[in-house]
Amino acid sequence: ARAGPWRRLGGARGLFIQTEETPNPSSLKFLPGKMVLPEEYGSSMDFRAGDSAKNSPLAMLLLRVQGVQGIFLGGNFITVSKEDSMSWDALKPEVFATIMDFYATGKAAVNGPLAAADGGEAVGDGEDSEIVMLIKELLEERIRPMVHEDGGDIFFKGFDEDTGIVHVQLAGSCSGCPSSTVTLKSGVENMLMHYIPEVTAVESVGDLDIEPDARKLTFHTTD
Repeated sequence: ARAGPWRRLGGARGLFIQTEETPNPSSLKFLPGKMVLPEEYGSSMDFRAGDSAKNSPLAMLLLRVQGVQGIFLGGNFITVSKEDSMSWDALKPEVFATIMDFYATGKAAVNGPLAAADGGEAVGDGEDSEIVMLIKELLEERIRPMVHEDGGDIFFKGFDEDTGIVHVQLAGSCSGCPSSTVTLKSGVENMLMHYIPEVTAVESVGDLDIEPDARKLTFHTTD
């Protein structure tokens, strides 16, 4: 569901910010109508409370807002995750103001060095098998765009050829979402099993296993 826009004239040059609900009641998607994460930084970046967030001045400011628990940056959106005890009615005005004031400065949302970032996708020792290439292609072309619409992301973490189980990792609004199991089973698992008979199940692994401020979560495609 898309909420009405917030607008501020002046330094932000009439910036409009749209909000969209996500399947996770503790996460809300903010669309500033401007680029958030340039392509060279990957598909998304994830920051949690306690991170220094030095690679993203925007995330750093938002994490200082009382009640904000996590910030997830996509190409054109910002997903804000809140503490369960905080209401959106109380939190949204400050988040809106923080985003609008930041873009009024003209700064980039991300400015960290690319060399400090490491991919979130699993990378094998050699070339991917045909099955793994098909899994990655479906995740990238069919599944990831739908997950982005919900303010999150999904990453391939491995495929067990003996059991047929695909391991993935959910991030952003999808991480910790009450409906994430439904997303995996009714969406990701069904699609992969339909197109790739060798896949028997899809399972989610734990939290992002990369260091704070080194969160270039790219999807490694095969030429």
